[in-house]
Amino acid sequence: MKKLFVTVAAALLAGAALAQMPDVKIENHQGDVINTSSLVNGKPTILSFWSTTCKPCLMELNTINDQLMDWLDEADFQVVAVSIDDTRSAAKAKALASGWSDFIVLYDKNQDFKRAMNVNMVPHVFVLDGEGKIVYNHTGYTPGSEAELLEVIKGLQ
Repeated sequence: MKKLFVTVAAALLAGAALAQMPDVKIENHQGDVINTSSLVNGKPTILSFWSTTCKPCLMELNTINDQLMDWLDEADFQVVAVSIDDTRSAAKAKALASGWSDFIVLYDKNQDFKRAMNVNMVPHVFVLDGEGKIVYNHTGYTPGSEAELLEVIKGLQ
């Protein structure tokens, strides 16, 4: 049974590693429309989907923000925070994201990127390698679990 579990887990991880970030048009913090493919720049990426009504999302992103400078001393990567709030909540999302000055913040008002990434609940966090391949993802947040993101990033260096 244990051998079967390990085999299934390895197959799932291999499948996740083959997935690629899709190319979707989305709005950045300045209000410009960009393609998500432009985020692939040779650096690993933490890609976090969040909403203004999701307290665990905000806790996780605030914790990453608080630790980001120390993390960047250990590895070269970027953080992309994608709000899935609709147009009515965009102003609130922008206000909340204003404290994340070292993040790339995007607004998925029509949830096209969310659907393309198969995100069903938030927080949903992905780690992408420098070529845009998904190498890790998790949903939900418990304090301390953000350290796993750094370990995955460091493994890509």
